[in-house]
Amino acid sequence: MSERKPFVPKLVSVAQMRQIEAEADARGLSYDQMMQNAGQAVARTVRRLAQIHQGERGWRTPPAVLGLVGSGNNGGDTLVALTSLAQEGWEATAYLIKERRNGQEIDPLVRQFLESGGKVLLMEQDPEFQHLTTALRQANILLDGLLGTGIRLPLRQEIAILLEAVQAFLKHSPRLVVAVDCPSGTDCDSGEVSPSTLQADCTVTLGAVKQGLLKLPAFSRLGELEVADIGFSEALPALAAIRDEVITSEVVLHVLPRRPPDAHKGTFGTAMIVAGSLNYTGAALLAGQGAYAVGAGLVTLAVPSPLHAALAGHLPEATWLLLPHELGVIDAAAAEVILQNLGRTTAMLIGPGFGLEDTTQEFIEKLLSGSAPVRKTTARIGFIPSETAAPKPSSAETLQLPPLVVDADGLKLLARLPEWWQRLPAATVLTPHPGEMSVLCGLPVAEIQAHRLEVARRFAAEWGHVVVLKGAFTVIAAPDGRTATLPIATSALAHGGTGDLLAGMITGLRAQGMEAYTAAWLAAWLHAQAGLEATRSLAAASVLASDVLRALRSLLFTLEEQRKSAEDLMLTGEKP
Repeated sequence: MSERKPFVPKLVSVAQMRQIEAEADARGLSYDQMMQNAGQAVARTVRRLAQIHQGERGWRTPPAVLGLVGSGNNGGDTLVALTSLAQEGWEATAYLIKERRNGQEIDPLVRQFLESGGKVLLMEQDPEFQHLTTALRQANILLDGLLGTGIRLPLRQEIAILLEAVQAFLKHSPRLVVAVDCPSGTDCDSGEVSPSTLQADCTVTLGAVKQGLLKLPAFSRLGELEVADIGFSEALPALAAIRDEVITSEVVLHVLPRRPPDAHKGTFGTAMIVAGSLNYTGAALLAGQGAYAVGAGLVTLAVPSPLHAALAGHLPEATWLLLPHELGVIDAAAAEVILQNLGRTTAMLIGPGFGLEDTTQEFIEKLLSGSAPVRKTTARIGFIPSETAAPKPSSAETLQLPPLVVDADGLKLLARLPEWWQRLPAATVLTPHPGEMSVLCGLPVAEIQAHRLEVARRFAAEWGHVVVLKGAFTVIAAPDGRTATLPIATSALAHGGTGDLLAGMITGLRAQGMEAYTAAWLAAWLHAQAGLEATRSLAAASVLASDVLRALRSLLFTLEEQRKSAEDLMLTGEKP
């Protein structure tokens, strides 16, 4: 049985979404069918959430659901979802802000809902919200389908008053809130929200992710974010033209490296981690642990020699290449040692914990030149072989570096070199936080932060390398114009060492042969999700890089189990 291709959601503006919908309608996917697909997707999410919460909250079976129904398409999506649930025996109520009619005829969606046993309440017949309050008391789950993606702030007074009444009730009697496409009162371009906007436990955004949802403060109102496939063809010109994607767990499951049972360590490559100095001893260790955690077969830590005694016992699985140093930082002469000992290295990381000394900058320049004396030596302990160990070279050869990842101080040192991007191997992965990106590209941090996706895309194309612009909603940009945005923002990663861990993870995936852009976004998603996982048992302020590493291992186990379950379902012909 062929593997099902994952749904990869695009990141769109409101105008782009309207164009996609119009093209889909013109090519045979009617607006009515889109609404049916959207409503059924929302109903599936509600069923899933009910299954999770039913036991722990003591809900009856089946639970009761109340939908706040607007006059637009979001209200229609919500009515479809309510009808589907009512047909399964749920006690379903629709609270309409105004009657939905086509001329003199009642809206078919309302009629179908009533015929399925649903109950309809009208806001215009409920001036004191008494009926609304009664319905809220009886409901376990609240669907927020009042307003869609096209609204502009501020809200109309009657809508704001309604939402504020619901807010007041939920403050004292919480209900599970599911937002349809977006929490009502969200500007889906700018990310601004009304003070009246409800806090959702889950938001089911439809067809694509609206760009404002991945901005603050809107993101803080979403709760869990789900993206529903509502049937758009990838061949739609308006959709195909958008190269900005959002990474979801479904996409991650599709690309996670597989581990054939007959594999050996050589199958999964060798990652060389060139890192560390006396002031930043742990950077090399964390990067090496990250590379191993994502499956690299072998990790070689190339570090200034004084670091070996402090680190060796913490990662006995590593091999070591000890480098010449100057007062504890990597010396320029270390470039020759690296180049002479590349061996079977399939990916290399440089930069974590380097410091900014001139000799380490010279090391980078020499390493990127790839020029090293030809020596016949098998020395692996490091340092340049002595005159007695090998004859004095009479020539040099240019060695090709393996796939490269550059992080941290390596980026700052790199930026000192003229036209540095031309010196790097093709498809090098650069992993700057906004401050490092400012050093690399010359733009102020504020401008970078205000236009993260555009800045990452621009410079990935100009430099010809993959850019991982770290931070809330990390953006990964490829030289060909593709971008991937992570729908994750957490302060759990705002600690020293977490960036070293990420750089090692990218290197570990590259070592296994994964394409640079894919390795970058996969590692970034795993890293960010592990940060979230760590906060399930720790306060975000207490999460250290070592905690993220532990959560990463647990996360990878869970993802592998999920993939196996999905594959078992496919074998039985069921939909995952």
